[in-house]
Amino acid sequence: MRLLVDTNLFIEVLLSQVGASEARTFLENRKGHELFVSDFALHSIGLLLFRRKQHHVFHQFLQDLIAGTGIEMVSLTAQEMDSLIDVAGKFNLDFDDAYQYGTAIKHRLRIVSFDADFDHTPDGRLLPADVL
Repeated sequence: MRLLVDTNLFIEVLLSQVGASEARTFLENRKGHELFVSDFALHSIGLLLFRRKQHHVFHQFLQDLIAGTGIEMVSLTAQEMDSLIDVAGKFNLDFDDAYQYGTAIKHRLRIVSFDADFDHTPDGRLLPADVL
């Protein structure tokens, strides 16, 4: 299965939050699934870690979780982002969730996330445990 890993899974692991163990297990044991991350997710993680003066953590994240595991980055063009306005209104999503959803649709991916906001979309979301 082709899966878009939502930002919050990476944040859980990087900041050792409540869902870190489940997220880490998912990322380490993908069982042949293809994993993708949006450019928006990478930028958001960079922004968060830079604000916390954790530049080295971002570097390690890029090396270990992205380059080291073969997770591919996907994105939307500026023209494709126009559709996010309709998506946000239709499914009551904020910008970051609309971007993730739009990226998943464009690249034919299923979203893996702890964020229940995706439950309002036609394909919903998968939890990490659903994929393991």
